[in-house]
Amino acid sequence: MNANLIERTEDDFVAVFGRSAQGVAFVPGRVNLIGEHVDYNDGLVLPMPVREGTAVAWAPADHGEIAVRAANLDESDRFAAFEPSRLTETDWRSYARGMVAHLDLPPGTGLDLLVRGDLPRGSGLSSSASFCVALGRAVSAALGLDLDARTLAKAAQSTEHDWAGVACGIMDQMAVAAGEAGKALLLDCRTLDYEQFELPSDWAVAIVDSGVTRGLVDGEYNLRRQQCEAAARKIGVASLRDADRAMLESAELNDLEFKRALHVVKEIDRVEKATQAIMAADLSAMASILREGHASLRDLFEVSIPAVDQLFERIENVLQGRGAARMTGAGFGGSVVVIAERAALPNLERDLDRPVRPVF
Repeated sequence: MNANLIERTEDDFVAVFGRSAQGVAFVPGRVNLIGEHVDYNDGLVLPMPVREGTAVAWAPADHGEIAVRAANLDESDRFAAFEPSRLTETDWRSYARGMVAHLDLPPGTGLDLLVRGDLPRGSGLSSSASFCVALGRAVSAALGLDLDARTLAKAAQSTEHDWAGVACGIMDQMAVAAGEAGKALLLDCRTLDYEQFELPSDWAVAIVDSGVTRGLVDGEYNLRRQQCEAAARKIGVASLRDADRAMLESAELNDLEFKRALHVVKEIDRVEKATQAIMAADLSAMASILREGHASLRDLFEVSIPAVDQLFERIENVLQGRGAARMTGAGFGGSVVVIAERAALPNLERDLDRPVRPVF
């Protein structure tokens, strides 16, 4: 729980609405350890929560609308809880309206909401999922609803699809809704079954921002999904979760479809191997898995960029086998995740000359 963020959000609520909040919902962002671009292929993923996230202070109101203040942006919105109107351009208000729309609130519901977050936007740490699930959790608390992690995650995913035009899978939403601090979440994106794994005490997970805000990601993300779906149709399976390399090689896939599908098939296998490495406390095996995952995202899925690849190489050179890194998130900028010996982090930050933020 991010106590400083929650306290600041409570103070902001008083300043904006002139009264105290009745509660605050906090939802973290997430970093994906391995299993990139496989959630929308019904695959397995291994994310975990980060320290930073989104806080939403709430209190019922008698004005009969949803009033939302985004403190970071110094912007506000106000709309009907039942069937809120759509905006001509997509921004944070689209996510707020979409999430409320998918919660099916009764007409005349009145709530005051104050949102503040400390996740860097465009860093690949799932700020939109954190925002949606935190807002949903605040609304749920305010109205006495009993919405579990899967319900909130599905509503947040539908908001991305229907209100932001991003054809995302459900990893981010489930990771922030169900994840536990200090634990990796092994999630089956087909069934939404999950299991938590505590990492070895001498391992550290950290995030290094590339300094490049993600760009072009929505269109490219949707394109990658279309390529995967096209490959699955030609192979004759419901999703690439059901494919193997032999099936890829026997199908009439074009070059791009083959590369995208091969990444997915091998990445799902890497998730299973990574879970075994955690249980065996085998950092060397985990490091190899991360390196293979980065190379696959760079060469087969083609979502990395030179700045991220260069940061990956620098981290590898500093760690000298005491861990490894890979790009994390949808790609085209954002952050690199590092899994290393805990004692190696101070030297890593010094030699990189940039912040290295521990996840737990």
